[in-house]
Amino acid sequence: MTNSTGWFKSSWSTETQDCVEVHLGDEVGVRDSKAPSDGQLSVGQAGWSAFLAAVTSA
Repeated sequence: MTNSTGWFKSSWSTETQDCVEVHLGDEVGVRDSKAPSDGQLSVGQAGWSAFLAAVTSA
């Protein structure tokens, strides 16, 4: 699910669930959907790719 700001969350989540949201760009942003104004974690593309590889192979 993507909103107009480019942030998205898993297609497995519903509108009422609190989830992690992701924004793809030069840096990948990660934030808490229930507290988006609390800031975000930014990681580079290589770090994000390594993270995804680790969690999808676990």
